[in-house]
Amino acid sequence: MSLDFLLEIGSEEIPDWMIAPALNNLQDMFQTLLDQQGIGGMVKSVDATPRRLVLRAAGLKERQEDSEELMLGPPKLAGPGAATGFAKKMGVKPEDLGTQTTAKGEYFSFRKLTVGRDTKTILSESLRELILKIHFPKTMYWNGKGSERFIRPIRWIVALLGDAIVPFEIARVHSSNHTAGHRILGSKSIVVTIENFEEELLKNYVILSANARRDKITREVQGMQIHHDAGLLETLVYLTEYPTALRGEFDEQFLSLPQEILVTVMRHHQKYFSLRGEDGSLIPGFVAVMNTDGDPNGLVKQGNERVLRARFNDARFFYDVDQKKPLADRLDDLAKVTFQAKVGNYLEKTHRIVTLTGTNASAARAALLCKTDLTTDMVKEFTDLQGIIGGLYAKAQGEPEPVWRAIYDHYKPLSMEGEIPATEEGKLLSVADKWDTLVSCFNVGLIPSGSKDPFALRRAAQGVVRILVEGKLAFPLKTDNEQLREFMRDRIEYYFREVRSFKYDEVRACMAVSWADLLDLESRLQRVQAVRSTPDFEPLAASFKRIKNILTQANVTAGGALDEALLEDGPERELHQENQRHQGKAIEDRIALLRPKVDLFFDKVLVNAKDEAVRSNRLKLLHNLLTEFSTIADFSEIVTEKQN
Repeated sequence: MSLDFLLEIGSEEIPDWMIAPALNNLQDMFQTLLDQQGIGGMVKSVDATPRRLVLRAAGLKERQEDSEELMLGPPKLAGPGAATGFAKKMGVKPEDLGTQTTAKGEYFSFRKLTVGRDTKTILSESLRELILKIHFPKTMYWNGKGSERFIRPIRWIVALLGDAIVPFEIARVHSSNHTAGHRILGSKSIVVTIENFEEELLKNYVILSANARRDKITREVQGMQIHHDAGLLETLVYLTEYPTALRGEFDEQFLSLPQEILVTVMRHHQKYFSLRGEDGSLIPGFVAVMNTDGDPNGLVKQGNERVLRARFNDARFFYDVDQKKPLADRLDDLAKVTFQAKVGNYLEKTHRIVTLTGTNASAARAALLCKTDLTTDMVKEFTDLQGIIGGLYAKAQGEPEPVWRAIYDHYKPLSMEGEIPATEEGKLLSVADKWDTLVSCFNVGLIPSGSKDPFALRRAAQGVVRILVEGKLAFPLKTDNEQLREFMRDRIEYYFREVRSFKYDEVRACMAVSWADLLDLESRLQRVQAVRSTPDFEPLAASFKRIKNILTQANVTAGGALDEALLEDGPERELHQENQRHQGKAIEDRIALLRPKVDLFFDKVLVNAKDEAVRSNRLKLLHNLLTEFSTIADFSEIVTEKQN
């Protein structure tokens, strides 16, 4: 008979962004427990609201299978005393022992029977530790220092195996068959079974399924002219147990503020969807998502409008005050703003960025001003607007478009999928800023390790790579820091392999030649990718691998001018002449032309000739050939069918 299992961990509200990773971790750990204990079953689903993590599994056995293990004791020649000691260790009498013949002789043995334990007992002993091991970025004590830690205080636990409660306890909270409904609308104690669990929660205004909550929000905002925001929608899904959409309004006078400020206040601070007209411009309204079933008296609507009005008034005040001091006059204030304690302040960083922008005057001007918005009241209050505010203020203060647009975009891309800056000046400024951050941090030993990356250096490096390649920007990645070089090499390899989908051996082959110029690297990768499907490519790649091995074994590290008089008529001279004939042609075009001559050379010519001069000349021929072809890629890195 197989059993279903239900686990619910009820707690105070968990931060929305921590929920999905915690569910994945819980699922993996519980499946590992089932597999290691041999009690069968598979996790069917995991789901969550802000106040609960829920796991369902099916197909669990009632108990483990009994097992028998052959235990070998001392050699039979060791005598009765050894047998008695072994029997005592096994918990039996000497006459209960058997013997087992092995390649080394005959040994005392005993077949040890292990009776399988029941699943309920196994889970009872394991679940406490498993729950407390769920990974969260931060955890807390709630029963005093030294007690259990979890992301938030645990308030109830449901643990059911079939119809039975699996008993255990965490911080004086005992597992049971009692759950809790919505904090305001539902009952504080609800008796549930595995079968009626979700139904009973829904009766108490808890929609357990994240997909169902997402669908409810999506249905209710239809026709409300909201600006589509997948990230905000996902946040609201995990902030609510019973979401209900509500439309509100704000005074049109606030539309005189830049829309970026209004949207940031609505999205980041109030978790509201902004509304757009048919032309894409903001209209004076918003959509909030309540964690309740309605607002019959309009009190929630009025409260949200009042809070938003106060926020917008603050923003307008900050905007007006900030305009009294132009960005250029704020430059010296950056000396008081720390970039990083070991590295220095933002004024020092600004001067380094200006230098990195080179001779591009607009980019240099943008670099000089790009961090000054950190001293504004607006950015101090709404930190998400850094860079954007600098661009808007620069525009309002009469800076040329290439300058203010570069400042506006210089934090881009904000993610792997995010947009890169739109202008040449913006691309250059963004790369200069990110590259300075990377060099500065690595030079003082601030290097990402494991999952720790407090200065987002991986994102900065990936942004540099994306802008240089996708933005077609020439920028020298110069550094004497070997750790930074390896770090960038890894990021570049990851980008071309995982983002651009080049095969891993193609990436390694091309990067083995060089990778400092990413536009050149991309071009060579495209050429190798294009020629790889031709019938001559892999055989010639295998030949180059053979050439490299021959040269390595012969300790040949340099070529040189051939002595044509030492070339043997036939395949050797024909290979040399064919190669000379096609000098200047693209490497990919020469592959098909040279492949037959290379094959014939290895079939007919002995490289390690007895005559030392002939042998040396042949090694030069191979080295020169390998060097010429290695301008595009190290073809010996290509994995061929013979290797597979």
